[in-house]
Amino acid sequence: MKDISYLETTKNVYKQAAEKPDVGLCCTTTPVWQLPQLEIPKIMLDMNYGCGSTVNPRDLVNDPNILYVGVGGGMELLQFSYFSRKPGGVVGVDVVDEMLEASRVNFKEAEKLNPWFKSEFVNLVKGDALNLPVEDESIDVAAQNCLFNIFKQDELKKALQEMYRVLKPYGRLVLSDPVCEDDMSKDLRNDERLRALCLTGALPLKDYIKMITDAGFGTVEIRAKRPYRILSPNRYDTDKLITIESVEVCAIKDPMPEDGPCVFTGKTAIYFGDEAYFDDQKGHVLTPDQPLAVCDKTANALASLGREDIYVSGSTYFYDGGGCC
Repeated sequence: MKDISYLETTKNVYKQAAEKPDVGLCCTTTPVWQLPQLEIPKIMLDMNYGCGSTVNPRDLVNDPNILYVGVGGGMELLQFSYFSRKPGGVVGVDVVDEMLEASRVNFKEAEKLNPWFKSEFVNLVKGDALNLPVEDESIDVAAQNCLFNIFKQDELKKALQEMYRVLKPYGRLVLSDPVCEDDMSKDLRNDERLRALCLTGALPLKDYIKMITDAGFGTVEIRAKRPYRILSPNRYDTDKLITIESVEVCAIKDPMPEDGPCVFTGKTAIYFGDEAYFDDQKGHVLTPDQPLAVCDKTANALASLGREDIYVSGSTYFYDGGGCC
């Protein structure tokens, strides 16, 4: 039988965080979006229990149906509603009753500050990320912030499969989670409270991306990667410094290419030769002196040509759209 007691610990941590907001619970690394006529209530900012942001205007066009799992204090639900101003346009799912109720209360405060906002824009539903109460292929944009890193790998696999199930074809899954390249002791990994606090469940980025692509997502964009936390020997059960970073990722439910997923980690190709253009005969055309964002597959293929007139950068872990695919 699988040990899922850590999920109960997680529920208790966030039950307490709903009843008594804990500003220091998480350290969001992304500034809050500043949008015209959008004002975030202070209580939502205090309950912003994430490690980044999943709200990006370029994902939120054409009045989308949006799913957000792990509602926190409702801040990102409010931000998503800005782009989907219709009854039930945003669905917020959480397993913690107290967090759902806190969001309902916070929405009333948001209505006072934002004349355009109505609580009915958000449908709050009790549910589990491992068994979403959402119909197949009904969602344009799904998101979660600093939740999936809490899951152990079997549960993470199931959560990603559920997100894939509910997304429409070419729908987008936007995630913000901590990642960690350093080894952690078993004691740290098995500390249920530290896992619930988004500290010791972090996977290496390569493994995290593989979990996403194994779920079927054909394109993955790494949009940002920033320092998040340090686990130091004087505070934690470790004999070395452990660095944790937060990543913001978008996974697109498009068909899986025959040669594997397109993963954008912020690499760029530049052709600086004498010809009018360079065509690799695989759908990628480089014009002189024009940077082209390329996925890692294309970057590796171009680099393997050994040409002296093509520059291929390393990963910047910042991708802002466009590119080769």
